[in-house]
Amino acid sequence: MKEEMVVTPWEVSGDIDYDRLIEQFGVQPMTQSITDRIAKHAGFMHLQLRRGVYLSHRDTDWWLDEYEKGHKVGLYTGRGPSGHVHLGHLLPWFFCKYLQDAFDADLYFQMTDDEKFLQRDDLTLEETVALTYENALDVIACGLNPEKTFIFSDTDHIGEIYRLGLRVAKRVTYSTVKAVFGFQDSTNIGMIWYPALQAMTCFLQSEREGRNIPCLIPAAIDQDNYWRMTRDIAEKMGYYKPAQIHAKFLPGLAQGGKMSASQPDTAIFTTDPPKKAAQKVMKAFTGGRDTVEEQRRLGGHPEVCNVYAYYFFLFEEDDSGLVEREQLCKSGGITCGECKRQLAERVKDFLTEFQVKREKARDVLGDFLLKPLT
Repeated sequence: MKEEMVVTPWEVSGDIDYDRLIEQFGVQPMTQSITDRIAKHAGFMHLQLRRGVYLSHRDTDWWLDEYEKGHKVGLYTGRGPSGHVHLGHLLPWFFCKYLQDAFDADLYFQMTDDEKFLQRDDLTLEETVALTYENALDVIACGLNPEKTFIFSDTDHIGEIYRLGLRVAKRVTYSTVKAVFGFQDSTNIGMIWYPALQAMTCFLQSEREGRNIPCLIPAAIDQDNYWRMTRDIAEKMGYYKPAQIHAKFLPGLAQGGKMSASQPDTAIFTTDPPKKAAQKVMKAFTGGRDTVEEQRRLGGHPEVCNVYAYYFFLFEEDDSGLVEREQLCKSGGITCGECKRQLAERVKDFLTEFQVKREKARDVLGDFLLKPLT
């Protein structure tokens, strides 16, 4: 029996129906033309494009048009620092690195420590602020360019963003945010104000540079409510509507939903000891049969297997290798235990290397932080 799908900016659970989300949010399915154009400028097709990880968009074709006219373009994404970073968070950040290099684009990276404090009763403001800078190490470890990446905390950088946030807030009514986000009478007034700050970042590069710069937001589709609201007011404020490119969710290690920091046993964190992460993989949900004998005889179901999904999203760069693994699974040529052990080794190797980069990021964190205009 399928679990009911829930997709909001604060919760993703159940069995995800992406076709239904595309229809529900009124976005456009990703096209081969767009992926080909991106790859042409990058010089290669990113794994996430090849495999349809980016399922939908708004105006990405227009953003590409502007770049091809010789205009400067920008990127925006972010993180709500509520805990340690897990592998699902890294996917759009790796993709931002790809786009940054391909289009020589500045990336504005928003750390929404205020939102997480306001939204989560179990977090103090001091905790979310501290997590901002811990999470920033993971962002930097993805290989972004320090000269073109601007990480900022909503609380610590409020002096740089408040005026623009106010101008956004004046354009958005309470009835709008209530309808878009489902706010109730019990919602604190901080959460009602907060969407203005997330919307503001779509215009921040344009504001700082004194000219309109097309902005593309690579992010999971659960954040779409913010961009629909922002697009409604952008032109009234004299800015371009932000473009979006929406990613699928990396599933957790349990059945259903996305990887979530609120379920630590089903998520692989970048701070996990590699051996502990491997142990989590060995307990993951699969699409296999009840016994090894049945698996050998009947084969498995990679299309519903979370272990296979990790190869698909991140841990098998070679497309032919992925196809071979899928065929072996379906034919019974590999058992779930074997597939898990192979993935566990790849996860351990990945974390070992990533954690070295993460520690080195401490020495250069200041190079990536947003600076006041002079």
